Amino acid sequence: MSDIADDYYLKESAYTRTLYREPYPSIDPTSPALSQAGRVVVITGASSGIGQRGWAAIILVALDLDGLQEIEKALKQITTDVEYILQPTDITSPNAVDALFEVIKTKYGHADVLINNAGTFGPTDRIADSDPSLWWRDFEINVKGTYLVSRAFLKLLGANRSGSIITVSSGFAVYVDGGASSYSVSKLTSLRFSEYLAAEYPNVNCVTIQPGIMDTTIAIDHHKPFALDSPELVGSTGVWLATDAAAWLSGRFISANWSVDELIARKEAILAGDDLTIRYQGKFGYEQFE
Repeated sequence: MSDIADDYYLKESAYTRTLYREPYPSIDPTSPALSQAGRVVVITGASSGIGQRGWAAIILVALDLDGLQEIEKALKQITTDVEYILQPTDITSPNAVDALFEVIKTKYGHADVLINNAGTFGPTDRIADSDPSLWWRDFEINVKGTYLVSRAFLKLLGANRSGSIITVSSGFAVYVDGGASSYSVSKLTSLRFSEYLAAEYPNVNCVTIQPGIMDTTIAIDHHKPFALDSPELVGSTGVWLATDAAAWLSGRFISANWSVDELIARKEAILAGDDLTIRYQGKFGYEQFE
């Protein structure tokens, strides 16, 4: 794929004229307008890129304690003003997730923001050649895990407190190509799940975000030449999404690469056209046959 420009995927998925690969002023987490003072955030699949300054506390959740400690070390180099809690948790276990939120409830009494960042990228084999256990593992983490953690967060939040659920998805959710069916379909499910969250819980801003293409452990080899997006980009966008300015995007799917300023400028058109949601296209209604 050496003959394809390194911004090919960036431009192919453009919804705004201005595109970003690094944080920019409108999503700067140090801006007073984006203040998260006093708020508690829970991050699964904890990432140093998403854990930005400004929170009261960050609960880092992942399977691997050693990995969490590395993330905590990196975060403390950004700021020491935030309390970090490390919670090794199997998010596919209802009991483990309930225990996690009991810890949060005991220590803080509440959580304000959930970032569903945990995810796996399973086999890229064609369906007939795939291993069923590996194929289904993507659903265990990307769907069941997201469901269990979101469920526990909502129960702790209650109906009278506002909050945010930001779910990290992927461009694979909306593209069909050979291979990676388990990852693609499980990530597509997260989009519809976010729409259900938004419909059922109007006090919660539920947005799904495509984080860009980054050189992470789950990046596939032929995408690595295009993996030029900063982890801090999705982290900073996540901070913006947790503010009231982004509440109108609830139930929608955006990309961290898109300009939030241009999204705001197009707010009325986006809402009127029901853009950035999953659709079943066609002309429907029996009146067309009468």
